[in-house]
Amino acid sequence: MTPKKPEVPRLDNLTLSRKEGLGAMAQAPPRKRPELLTLKQKADLGEAALLEYEQERSVWHANIGPLGTPQLKALHEDLWDIVTSNQQDGDKAKGAVAVDAHPGLGKTTAVLNFALKYHRQVIAREGAFTAAGHERWPVCRVGLTSNIGMKEFNRSLLEFYAHPGRTTGTATLFARRALDCVLECETRVLIIDDLHFLKWQDKNGTEVSNHFKYIANEFPVTLIFIGVDLGNRGLYSEAHALGNITLAQTARRTTPLTMEAFTVTNNKQRMEWRKLLLGLEKRIVLCQAFPGMLADELSDYLYIRSSGHIGSLMTLINRGCQRAARTGTELLDQDLLDQVKLDVAAERARKALAEKFARRTMTTKPRSRATKTVA
Repeated sequence: MTPKKPEVPRLDNLTLSRKEGLGAMAQAPPRKRPELLTLKQKADLGEAALLEYEQERSVWHANIGPLGTPQLKALHEDLWDIVTSNQQDGDKAKGAVAVDAHPGLGKTTAVLNFALKYHRQVIAREGAFTAAGHERWPVCRVGLTSNIGMKEFNRSLLEFYAHPGRTTGTATLFARRALDCVLECETRVLIIDDLHFLKWQDKNGTEVSNHFKYIANEFPVTLIFIGVDLGNRGLYSEAHALGNITLAQTARRTTPLTMEAFTVTNNKQRMEWRKLLLGLEKRIVLCQAFPGMLADELSDYLYIRSSGHIGSLMTLINRGCQRAARTGTELLDQDLLDQVKLDVAAERARKALAEKFARRTMTTKPRSRATKTVA
């Protein structure tokens, strides 16, 4: 067996901040799953082939996903409804979306996955260039940083499009240039990530918040906000000089969406958890992996370690696979995964969950399977 060079181009850390990077992600072919070797086949590899194979597996395990979970599918259905319904004429303001969920639930991953699908759909239908000859960029994404002001936000928009005037100018001039980019590139979706970094009550936060209303009114785009606890942070309300809080215009135009952690309080939810683990099993490339390695042997354990958060689960599986390949264990079991460190929030919840599972007040096993196990 001679491993092949990876077919997917390496993507830099700033991929999402540039139109070319987002386009490369959207148009990249699906990553090819490495060949699953037996221990003997792996041992028969030459030194160079083995190094290449291990690197290929390492990159594969680091990029498992996204998985078509019920949460992701439900979010995508809502996003398709809203984005496709926002095709009104230019005199009508378009509705916005706020994807608001706790960290580690995959909201950014799910929105980006939708955005890439939308990009591919529009390019396939309308072509890579507009009728006027400009590049077509259906999606633009901007990530917020702390203390960002209106000028910096507009500059980030121009950075995405690589506009030559992104280095000098006023906030108003930057806004006009950004509008030109959106119109010329026929952008239809504007994603604003990490909105919780915005400090709504200070001067910069108020400016940017008001600027969002300007974008909603003047730009022919669907705004998709992504953040944590956006309602309590002020997305749907605005403060006036007298100190009273009134419902903002944003609240009338913004549809809140969310994503939840996996729960196992009923049989349907347990079946969804099992289906997730079965899907993960099919993507793991370890020489001694076997059917049921996750879904049967580690179901409760993985829930305890991740507390049902997809982000923590995927991190645990990724790091576990890296260790299993590096140490020659070539499978995932509790002994190996106990050595894998995880995020603070997951570790804090681990003890309480473990006690509930130990008392058998919780289980991830669907009723039919649990009954067979007892029998």
